[in-house]
Amino acid sequence: MSPVSLGVSLLGTPENTPVHVGAWPPIHAERDVTGGVTNGAAGWPRPWCHSVKAAPPPPRVRASVCPSIHPFLAPAPCRPCSRAMRSLFLLLCSAVSCSVAARGAEVTLPAAGDGSAERVPAQKARVKFGLRSSPHAGEDGCALAIGQQQCLEDCKFNVTAKTFFIIHGWTMSGMFETWLDSLVSALQEREKDANVVVVDWLSLAHQLYTDAVNNTQIVGKTIARLLDWLQEDPLFKLENVHLIGYSLGAHVAGFAGNHVHGTIGRITGLDPAGPMFEGVDPSRRLSPDDANFVDVLHTYTRETLGVSIGIQMPVGHLDIYPNGGDFQPGCGLSDVLGAIAYGTIGEVVKCEHERSVHLFVDSLVNQDKQSFAFQCTDSSRFKKGICLSCRKNRCSGIGYNARRIRHKRNSKMYLKTRADMPFKVYHYQMKMHVFSYKGLGEVDPTFSVTLHGTNGDSEPLSLEMLDLIGLNATNTFLVYTEEDMGELLKIKLTWEGTSQSWYDLWKELKSYWYRPVNATQELHIRRIRVKSGETQQRFAFCVEDSQLTSISPGKELWFVKCTEEWQKRSVSNLL
Repeated sequence: MSPVSLGVSLLGTPENTPVHVGAWPPIHAERDVTGGVTNGAAGWPRPWCHSVKAAPPPPRVRASVCPSIHPFLAPAPCRPCSRAMRSLFLLLCSAVSCSVAARGAEVTLPAAGDGSAERVPAQKARVKFGLRSSPHAGEDGCALAIGQQQCLEDCKFNVTAKTFFIIHGWTMSGMFETWLDSLVSALQEREKDANVVVVDWLSLAHQLYTDAVNNTQIVGKTIARLLDWLQEDPLFKLENVHLIGYSLGAHVAGFAGNHVHGTIGRITGLDPAGPMFEGVDPSRRLSPDDANFVDVLHTYTRETLGVSIGIQMPVGHLDIYPNGGDFQPGCGLSDVLGAIAYGTIGEVVKCEHERSVHLFVDSLVNQDKQSFAFQCTDSSRFKKGICLSCRKNRCSGIGYNARRIRHKRNSKMYLKTRADMPFKVYHYQMKMHVFSYKGLGEVDPTFSVTLHGTNGDSEPLSLEMLDLIGLNATNTFLVYTEEDMGELLKIKLTWEGTSQSWYDLWKELKSYWYRPVNATQELHIRRIRVKSGETQQRFAFCVEDSQLTSISPGKELWFVKCTEEWQKRSVSNLL
């Protein structure tokens, strides 16, 4: 691949000085006639059909920037920079790559149908296909080669079964990541007769990010060529093909679907990469046109230094944003600066980006605890608890259990999750009607609720106040529990009297500032309505003592099921 010229400033490099970057590191390996690597870094332990040796690799092109501050390009002896600096640069790299086009760079992503990608011979593409025959197969599985029927027979490829292709993303190590084996095993346990094929494009992904982006078209077209060849057998059906792509691999899957003759059954994008794909034409990224059903999990859409690691825009028929596609529980992103200081920012980024893979694996292995997402226009409305309806296909399972909404494109859905597997939580919409209050002024109080059900009691659950409390209006909130409460019996509403966080402390200060001296804060609430997102059941809870409807800071109010609700339910049971 020809060097890439970046007309950008890198940590002190003059802005008008181009930085020439060659492919790094070189791969020393043997290749077969279809481009497969048979040994060396990221090599296969067994030869492909009719493998031959290739010419030695070209010498490395050295960067013109100081190698001590460029962790991707520096040769091994010239890396005196700290781990923290290298980790910070990883984060900056995406921002540099994303802004390349606007700064006069010479890097462009080939458009669909652009002949530039086809000028690269397949023999040099170094894309390999490994069929994993069992959950305990070797690391690379059984190698498939385009046009080699004997390989299909040797690998016992089942042309009538479902076929999954797992496509990794950009890599800085040149090796498969640990999640890949987990995904392979989960697929094989769920679909025991299926073909599970791992697409290995490590040598093309182990490049500068901009080079890897340009290579996605090559890899996508190579997958399309394999699928076209498999279709020569009339028993092989594209509708049984499911491409699963992570990060850059999601766009690779899209290009494969765009170039294959026919229509692939399904593509799942696991947090598709954002830099150089955000806002571009559908032909240059994953889109709903690439398969009969395209579903996407977005887990890292938060901008850092002006760029989002995962794509923010909806790119499928169904786009699911766990936790708003923002902060993922358990990833420790509240201490990003500390992570930079200790050189662990890469792990923080990896945790959020990779959460999409683990959510998909969870959907395969924990069939008794399936997570559900709910259609909503945006994350803010979902946080208010407005969007917990399953009417007219407004909710769906996630991951492998996602289902297409008819005649819908770019349907956005949201859900909350736990910090680890199983990720399922139980969503509740709470509607609280305030019929009078005094002494609130411009402040918003801090409330929590404790749910008491037939299966146990919840921890105090904070009510997130996105709007001011409304008088004679329905105030809606979203709460969720990590355990199934069963049938709800009681609700305890608490007006927190002490601060639990810096945000709560700020609210206390606002309360002190706006409240007149000696003023009493008080709310009067008679009823709370609850809807379960998972069961779609609705319940009304009335204040336990009809004479005590007020609540003030530091106090609590108990609610039990309304008598009329019990009567209505009893009548319905008799009918």
